[in-house]
Amino acid sequence: MTSRTDVRRGIGILADDLTSAGDGAAPFRRAGHEARIILSEPATAPARAPGVTAVDLGTRLLDEGAAAARNERAAHLFAGSALLLKTVDSTLRGHVAAEIRAAWAGSRRRAVVVAPAFPAEGRVTRGAVQYVHGVPVHESDFAHDPVHPVRCADLTTVLPDAVVVGPEQADELPALTGRGALIVCSAAVDGDLDRLVAAVPHLDDVLWVGSPGLAAALARRCAHADGSEAHVPPPTPAPARRPLVVVGSANPATRRQLAALHSRADVQGVTVGHDPVPAMEELRALTAPVLTLRTPDERQPPASSRALAASLTAVVRALVEERQVDALVVTGGETAASVLRGLGIDGVDLIDEPEPGVARGTPPGLPSLPVMIKAGGFGNDELLLRLCDLVRQRTRRPSPHLGART
Repeated sequence: MTSRTDVRRGIGILADDLTSAGDGAAPFRRAGHEARIILSEPATAPARAPGVTAVDLGTRLLDEGAAAARNERAAHLFAGSALLLKTVDSTLRGHVAAEIRAAWAGSRRRAVVVAPAFPAEGRVTRGAVQYVHGVPVHESDFAHDPVHPVRCADLTTVLPDAVVVGPEQADELPALTGRGALIVCSAAVDGDLDRLVAAVPHLDDVLWVGSPGLAAALARRCAHADGSEAHVPPPTPAPARRPLVVVGSANPATRRQLAALHSRADVQGVTVGHDPVPAMEELRALTAPVLTLRTPDERQPPASSRALAASLTAVVRALVEERQVDALVVTGGETAASVLRGLGIDGVDLIDEPEPGVARGTPPGLPSLPVMIKAGGFGNDELLLRLCDLVRQRTRRPSPHLGART
């Protein structure tokens, strides 16, 4: 199948939070493209150059109208990209319908393909209904998200004018995209997403909407279609002497991961309160080679969450400036954005994707501070253990299958 898409025009990714920007861009990095995350909406269109630019639009923190307006502006700026991906949460949190429609308007793309499945993390779409580990998302832990609780798992309710297509109907996609349809695609395994992506003749006719599963399928298609692109090797930062694990997500999966990490004798940590000073002082007194800093386990109302995020950021900034720590493992998109901005960091150059939904990189101009960013609900109970072990040893170049897991 021929493709009009020329990745030398660049790939744009519009994300609603920082973890979505990272795990949307990471599969393209693994496929050999340079990739950078920027932490705020750009004022002007980016220069057309090879590689991926993923933008954290921060719309999870906005009301629906403001989120839609920001998506439309950003999609307009990136409308000239060879490939344009608007990420959505694989559990449908956030202003899903409003952001999709606004991005479609700004992008001037003929059609929209919505495929939120992320099979590697147990998030699948069957009959246009979104499931997490076999449970409809509105009946899962994500129904209790303190900011964006999920109320509906059925994408035909979220997007009532959508045409539903399963992987066995992939041959219908050329006609549907040709007439400018809004298409919701069901998928239960990565091969389903590959079939859907392969069925669209021209990737730049479509605004693609999905989670890391779709990003990975698009990255595989781009790598296959542009065999002339040289693989860009990642940098190799030195092993971390003392990483800091920062947990601002109240998701139960993350809290189990933190408990597993603290089962090791070489890990110590503290819980931050609204006043950052006690946590700073306690962390300075600890001697373990791995430190953790977390917000309270209980879900907080919005005002308290903002105060805790500010306190968390202040503690991290102090420890980094004092060189008490030399690597960050951060879980939770809003937490990661707050921490990086608090350090004066406005972007991250991606190195690789060590696990599904985990992005690893270094801030431009600050290669001595490697950063790993993980969404709150991703990974099994040992994930933070593995990430801490990884950041403390020299980075290996990613293999073609790095990050794949069933």
